[in-house]
Amino acid sequence: MKLIARTFAGLENILETELQELGAKDTLIQKRAVAFEGDKEMMYKVNMFSRLTLDVLTPIKSFTAKTPEELYTEVRKVNWSKYLNPQGTFSIAPIIYSSIFTHSQFAMLKTKDAIVDQFREAFGSRPDIEKYTPDLRIVLKISEHKCELLLNSSGAPLFKRGYRSRTGEAPLNEILAAGIITLTGWNKKTPFIDPMCGSGTIPIEAAMIARNIAPCLTEREYGFEKWNDFDESIFNKLYDEAKDAVVESRVIIKGYDIDMEVLAAARGNLKNFPLLGNSITFEKEDFFNSQKTFEKGILVFNPPYDKRINVYNVNDFYAKLGTVLKHSFENYDAWIFSGNLDALKNVGLKPKVKIPLFNGPEESRLVHYPLYLGTKRYGDVN
Repeated sequence: MKLIARTFAGLENILETELQELGAKDTLIQKRAVAFEGDKEMMYKVNMFSRLTLDVLTPIKSFTAKTPEELYTEVRKVNWSKYLNPQGTFSIAPIIYSSIFTHSQFAMLKTKDAIVDQFREAFGSRPDIEKYTPDLRIVLKISEHKCELLLNSSGAPLFKRGYRSRTGEAPLNEILAAGIITLTGWNKKTPFIDPMCGSGTIPIEAAMIARNIAPCLTEREYGFEKWNDFDESIFNKLYDEAKDAVVESRVIIKGYDIDMEVLAAARGNLKNFPLLGNSITFEKEDFFNSQKTFEKGILVFNPPYDKRINVYNVNDFYAKLGTVLKHSFENYDAWIFSGNLDALKNVGLKPKVKIPLFNGPEESRLVHYPLYLGTKRYGDVN
């Protein structure tokens, strides 16, 4: 069976590696996605174990349609009772780039009509559209006249781990946070510090990685659990494997912030994930007045960049970041993720690595600054 794991732009390569480690075959990197081959168990496993996947799609039909009538006819040829009951609910997510189907809502309506008409004719009743928690999530992709129907096996996006009940003003997506940590190559032994942790997403994802806690252990519901062919025995086997794979870890993980309100949110989010226990310490500290606590460590943080959180003088703010890193954190590795590329130039340190990423629509950079006494100054992070 062909499967497609979608992710953030810039994470495709590490997602492919993760999928291969999970057992996926014939992987192929696409734009913001990785296609692969796998059976039902692999589909479940990627949903349950992947840290870097937004959702897992499985194509069920490809066809050509040059008119709305052809779209209706082809959609109706699918045996929808294989996936959905007459009393069930479904949603349709259109992804359309076409000069033929210029109105995505109209294409979605024709698709919906084809499905409900098939059920009404066969069973005398029809499933209903449900926007938020449908039994079946259908993706309709149209590129000019080439059409594809896919099923979303994940349900709600997989970044919704279940632990984050409170956030700050500009929370980092959980999958993006996990991707950033993976890209740093952290060895899960060196002290891990987020000096501007906000509501705690980066430290919590780091603790999950350190203890090998699969995302499924946050006990969320998946879309495939509502499918007619759901195999509970496979699901239970994988869930038991996830529980057995958890390891103990004594690595130090700390989150600091100057804002007591967001620290309270971080502590609350940690409490929502009892399996993490005391894996993380959240404390109040002003980074600009801080000193290193350990001889060596890794700093991973997403400082404000004057777009979603206002900064009085963003260039001066980033210059001060560089000064503190240079003078107070020698022997550390600092990784800064920011969507303000101009402000990053004011850090004034020589970057070793600059990784292009996207935070939603915002072009961003993950920049690595190895710190040592007398760290060189440098400005260009393009």
